[in-house]
Amino acid sequence: ILAPTTYIFFASAIPVISFGEQLDRNTNGIITAVQTLASTGLCGIIHSILGGQPLLILGVAEPTVLMYTFMFEFVKNRQDLGPRLFLAWTAWVCVWTAFLLFLFAILGACSIINRFTRIAGELFGLLIAMLFMQQAIRGLVEEFRIPKREDTKLEQFQPSWRFGNGMFALVLSFGLLFSGLRSRKARSWRYGTGWLRGLIADYGVPLMVLVWTAVSYSPASHVPSGIPRRLFSPNPWSAGAYANWTVVKEMLDVPLLYIIGAFIPATMIAVLYYFDHSVASQLAQQKEFNLRKPSSFHYDLLVLGFLVILCGLLGIPPSNGVIPQSPMHTKSLATLKHQLMRNKLVVTAKRSIQTNSSIGQLYENMQETYQQMQTPLVYQPPPALALKQLKDSTVQLATSGGNIDAPVDESVFNVEEDIDDLLPVEVKEQRLSNLLQSIMVASCLGAMPLLKKIPTSVLWGYFAFMAIESLPGNQFWERILLLFTAPSRRYKVLQDYHATFIETVPFKTIAVFTIFQTSYLLACFGITWIPIAGLLFPLLIMLLVPVRQYVLPRFYKGAHLQELDAAEYEEYPALPSNIVMSEAEALGYGRGTGGGTT
Repeated sequence: ILAPTTYIFFASAIPVISFGEQLDRNTNGIITAVQTLASTGLCGIIHSILGGQPLLILGVAEPTVLMYTFMFEFVKNRQDLGPRLFLAWTAWVCVWTAFLLFLFAILGACSIINRFTRIAGELFGLLIAMLFMQQAIRGLVEEFRIPKREDTKLEQFQPSWRFGNGMFALVLSFGLLFSGLRSRKARSWRYGTGWLRGLIADYGVPLMVLVWTAVSYSPASHVPSGIPRRLFSPNPWSAGAYANWTVVKEMLDVPLLYIIGAFIPATMIAVLYYFDHSVASQLAQQKEFNLRKPSSFHYDLLVLGFLVILCGLLGIPPSNGVIPQSPMHTKSLATLKHQLMRNKLVVTAKRSIQTNSSIGQLYENMQETYQQMQTPLVYQPPPALALKQLKDSTVQLATSGGNIDAPVDESVFNVEEDIDDLLPVEVKEQRLSNLLQSIMVASCLGAMPLLKKIPTSVLWGYFAFMAIESLPGNQFWERILLLFTAPSRRYKVLQDYHATFIETVPFKTIAVFTIFQTSYLLACFGITWIPIAGLLFPLLIMLLVPVRQYVLPRFYKGAHLQELDAAEYEEYPALPSNIVMSEAEALGYGRGTGGGTT
């Protein structure tokens, strides 16, 4: 549990600290990283204990930051409100928002979430990845500029030093990005012992944050102290840090007209949270994860309503379900369960080989071990999962001598490699990892002096890492890559495990469908650049429901649309090499001119 807990802790804490720094600039210091960390930690702890879906990760999200920024711009120049009553007014906004969320939950509004198919979910996931990458790029560009509210006469803001700061920021951010991505694949390295590779794969990203933070202290002593730039936030125990925690006392000072008018931004936030929270929950419990516990969309939305009221009364921005952290949490727990299962099956397979078992007996022994590990401590409906079938090539090799009961060895069944192909995706479902990471986020408040030593450029590299890390498993992204693959090499996709639509849908249909989805994605991304209206981008995602039901069937065959928008990510095994070329040509994937060497 410790590895996924640490992984998600960094995925939650670093963006929240960044959003706090962004709010500090946009609200003239009224809201800082102290408030965003407090909200994320508090809401995460409560949800991990009381929430219906503990795999869902809560945190202060970018849309919340944008909404609070727009609300501050609205009140700051109004004499009857002003910055003094900003948090009191946002508390009323949170009260109205919670009221609407209660209505959504009680009236069963989340039932529409079941109509959000893979098209909408993956498009939204890719949109969030683009927003994270956009934040990383913006942050790196800002490293070359003078920050707001800074003295432009300081040495560190002279043109030559600004350029040096920017270039050093590129080194730190790309260093973290590259090393973080490499460390996640450490288990497949040829070097080092198994436990060391596993340690790097599990804890490599947090370790890289520490390593590149240490590298940031390498410049010589004559470099100005502000290079590289580091996180800025007041300490929780600083004077005035707790001034907003008693905002409830000032709520009655807000004029009645503004109390009623708070319903307008509350409506936008409620719709945003309804969609964002529910889709994050949906992506965290996709069918391919094979979760045992059922969903609880309405109950979780009800819990979110109480959390929004609590945050509003405390003067901190609310937290809601976040992407890509929620599906990343589930994937990390699936990796953990995979490793636990794999270790047991490796022992069983080696023992079977030592006792001269046949390929059939070896498979039965592993199946029995797998089923034994499925037995829960309390009664649950028996799972429908089982080991995948052995590869045809393995069975053919085992029976090449004409005797199906002949003993097998590792030349026939490679224990270290072939077992991975047999294991289905499973998730270690529990509440502990979410609870622990939320406690760790809350504990960052006490570690603020240490956090302020992290360079902002390391943070931008981590944003880019999260964007890229969320892409694997996204069928939409895989189809985009397929479109950019050279025609002479597209057939290679059939030589490995691949999605079912690869063999059932013609390539031209896949291309047209992907171009439509990409255009829609760019439209959603474009609207986020429009002030105020940018907050309505979830409405474009919700519009995909009627588009999927009533518009797309007019342009695509029902069977093709069903394959491209399948609820579950199903895979076909690799095709034998002797039929790959003919199958690729029939499907329109092109054909290599030089066999396997093209």
